[in-house]
Amino acid sequence: MSNNAVWFPDNAYIESTRLFQWMKQLGFDDYDAFYEKSIQDIEWFWDEAVKTLGIEWYQPYSNTLNLSDGIKWPKWFGGGKSNVVYNAVEKWAESEKTRDQIALIWESDDGEVIRYSFGQLNEEIVKAAKGLLVEGIQKGDVISIYMPMIPETVIAMMAIAKIGAIFSPAFSGYGADAVATRINAANAKMLITADGFLRRGKQVSMKNEADRAVGLSPSIEKVIVVKRLNNEIPWQAGRDLSWEELIKKGQNKNGVKTLELESDEPLMLLYTSGTTGKPKGAVHTHTGFPLKAAFDAGLAMDVKQGDTLFWYTDMGWMMGPFLVYGGLINGASILLFEGTPDFPNPDRIWEVTSKHGATHLGISPTLIRSLMKHGEEWAHKHDLSKLHAIGSTGEPWNPEPWLWLFEKVGMKRIPIINYSGGTEISGGILGNVLVKPIGPITFNSPIPGMEVHVYDENGNPVIGEVGELVISKPWVGMTNGFWNEPERYEKSYWDRWPNTWVHGDWVIKDDDGFYTITGRSDDILNVAGKRLGPAELESILVEHPDVVEAGTIGVPDDVKGEVAICFAVLKGEDLDTVKIKNEAMELVAEKIGKALKPKEIFFVHDLPKTRNAKVMRRAIKAGFLNKDAGDLSSLENPHTVEAIRELGKEYYKQK
Repeated sequence: MSNNAVWFPDNAYIESTRLFQWMKQLGFDDYDAFYEKSIQDIEWFWDEAVKTLGIEWYQPYSNTLNLSDGIKWPKWFGGGKSNVVYNAVEKWAESEKTRDQIALIWESDDGEVIRYSFGQLNEEIVKAAKGLLVEGIQKGDVISIYMPMIPETVIAMMAIAKIGAIFSPAFSGYGADAVATRINAANAKMLITADGFLRRGKQVSMKNEADRAVGLSPSIEKVIVVKRLNNEIPWQAGRDLSWEELIKKGQNKNGVKTLELESDEPLMLLYTSGTTGKPKGAVHTHTGFPLKAAFDAGLAMDVKQGDTLFWYTDMGWMMGPFLVYGGLINGASILLFEGTPDFPNPDRIWEVTSKHGATHLGISPTLIRSLMKHGEEWAHKHDLSKLHAIGSTGEPWNPEPWLWLFEKVGMKRIPIINYSGGTEISGGILGNVLVKPIGPITFNSPIPGMEVHVYDENGNPVIGEVGELVISKPWVGMTNGFWNEPERYEKSYWDRWPNTWVHGDWVIKDDDGFYTITGRSDDILNVAGKRLGPAELESILVEHPDVVEAGTIGVPDDVKGEVAICFAVLKGEDLDTVKIKNEAMELVAEKIGKALKPKEIFFVHDLPKTRNAKVMRRAIKAGFLNKDAGDLSSLENPHTVEAIRELGKEYYKQK
């Protein structure tokens, strides 16, 4: 037991959890022994997990795991036929006991509330699925989703899956170029979007950005538009179709059958930024991502039938689909919130949590850092007695906001489930299980079924020092490669050590078995929980006519956890740098969204480069943060690091 633990479950609490009850059923009363069994015999573990989650099959699987193609390409539940829509919605809608239970709650920015029972949600999914079939969507077609957090977003996801098509969601705050990049990578046939949404009491238009994205995406044949705001919007006859018209087109047709799909058939493509090049399309299957999400929510976070799961997120980030499948497969209600946590007042997130009786709330450290300054009094105005757990993901914590949330908001009663994994994981690698004590900012265990190690640079396990987070056995939910890029997938995760998934996080495991994530071991930026490849920012900056090249790093920030700092080389000496900086900032906001704008752009004479002309971001970052840059022998121009070091000193002096 760590000396740093601050939350301690008593025996009655432990015995009330789904995890403990399942362990007992399997003959375990000691968590550590159970965890060891979960990683020693992964076939047994996932077979039992499927049973305890109540997953139903059109055709039972004949073998749990086939590794004939090696650990990088596991085949799960061979011979089994399933469809996630049945396990998430239809089976609850078909039962008299659960048909009228609330499946989905939506609250708008201005306080409007809509609820759907499982029965009602199923009816809407059927209508949308019929409409998609009428529009010519077939099994295997890809549909991009560029939507705010509204009920139609979930209905669209489910309708697409029901007929065996594949959906690919993009962050609602992206600009047209970022959306188009993802549409083109997926070769999507259709885009589903909205006219706009409300944010902080103001209307945010989406259709204009969607139109620009489609203009850059030759594969798109149809654009379906949900009229959330009922505004006048540009309309292209023959291509654009309103959501209402889509629903009408399917209403008079015969019933639509939920397609019985092989276990490894793709469900969705989740695009995540890489350190170089275009985003990576993680391929997730009907019995991959949804089962891992449901397991982590149900067994690790104790989400039960009748609970209400509320995660403040966007469908373009991994936690959006996690919210949908993690909640619904467990028979819980899911709560979608269109607005922002501090509008119109700093208590909005607590007000929404209380009003809808959320049992589980998901937030990010960035959000809590921004709410701290307003004081805990805003949280105390609301009844949070139904709140059983607070989940946290997106980025590493620092102790002060964690303790503020635990002590001042949760009154030391509500456990904080620190949860870290990734888009390619389908959920968590590390977490806080509720049968063990929890400490500030740390993780008390790998998620069961995840064989986790911390390796030094030679591939040896280490305790008490920083190392690479690795996984040595496959798991349900592991990405089935990258869409049309199998070699890139293997290179991204499997190149460092044989048959070992290297995740890209620096981690310390202490003597008591607690884990702390210290940051990314690659160049990926993590801005307020949103992963961003530096190449995405750099490629936008060099579009400016006066910018020759650019380099981007992430540096710590008190509010967002990490922010982007950009360095640009200009084409001439006597240029208006203030004007260029403003134009470059606007260009980034326009292309990928205001939320991902850099904190600062510095103009430099040159960037640190290797002899083969590769910009060395590690050297930029070390210089700017005034840290030891390590071996710079491969640099062609080491003097550039000192120039950047001076900029960093000046930047932090002014803060």
